[in-house]
Amino acid sequence: MNPYLNFVQQVEEQFKSAAKLPLGGITPRVQKELLPDAPKVLLFSPHPDDECITGLLPLRLMHEAGMRIINVPVTFGNNVNRQSGRAEELKNACGFLGWRIFGRNGFQGLEKEDVVQILKAERPAVIFMPHSKDWNSRHIATHFLVMEALAEMEKDFSCIVIETEFWGAMDHPNLMVEGDAQTVADLVAAISFHVKEVERNPYHLSLPAWMQDNVRRGGELVGGQGNAVPDFSFATLYRLRRWKCGMLFQTLEKGRMLAMNDDLKDIF
Repeated sequence: MNPYLNFVQQVEEQFKSAAKLPLGGITPRVQKELLPDAPKVLLFSPHPDDECITGLLPLRLMHEAGMRIINVPVTFGNNVNRQSGRAEELKNACGFLGWRIFGRNGFQGLEKEDVVQILKAERPAVIFMPHSKDWNSRHIATHFLVMEALAEMEKDFSCIVIETEFWGAMDHPNLMVEGDAQTVADLVAAISFHVKEVERNPYHLSLPAWMQDNVRRGGELVGGQGNAVPDFSFATLYRLRRWKCGMLFQTLEKGRMLAMNDDLKDIF
C-alpha cells in the first residue's frame, strides 16, 4: 500500500470539509492601537480581494512594526452590476484585518493623476503593487499605472516599493516572508468576506496550499539555487526595492527570508 495515500486523502477531506465553513461574519482578533503618526503602507490592488491574497507582509507590518495599512482599490471589477457589492465586500474584508480603505467617489478605475494625488496626500513609507508580468491584464496595468505615477513625483520622494505575484510568478523575487497558522488563517478568513467571488471559485481555501508551494519555490529562487529550503510551512514571495531620485534601486544585497521571529524593522 502506498504510505502517502492517507496523507493525500486527509488533505482532500480537509479541503472538502472547509467548504462548509462560514463566509464572512467572522470576529477579528484584538489588535493593538496604532500610533497617530504610524508609517503608512499603500496597497494598490487591481481588484477587491487582491489586498488579502498578497497581504501576508502587510499584515505582519501592521502587527509587528505598527504600520498603518491603507488599501487603494484601483478598480472594482468590470462587472458594473457587481461593483457596489464588491465595494461592500472589500469594506468588510479590510475591516476584519484592521486596514483602512482609501476613500473613492464612485467606481471608476484610477488614472495616473489619481495615483499621483494619492501618493502626495498619503506620503507612504511602503507601497505594494503587482509585478509587470502578473499575467492578468488588470494586474499588469496596475503595475505600470503606479510606476508612471511614481515618475511624476518630486525627485526627493522616496519609499520602499514591493512587487507582488499571484497570477504569474516572478522570475526574480528577493524576499520570502513566513506566515504562521494564525496569520494565514486571518488572510483566508478575510478573503471569505468577498462572498460572491469565493462562491463561484473557493480560492480562499487554496491559499494555504499556494503559500506552501511558495516555500518550495522561494527556497531556491530567493535563497539561491541548490540551497536548503527553510523550515517554513507558509510563505509569500515579493520583490523589494527602493524608489528614490526618480528610479528603482536594489536595497538587498542578496535574497532575504523573513521568519516569524525575525525583526521586520531590520528592513523596514
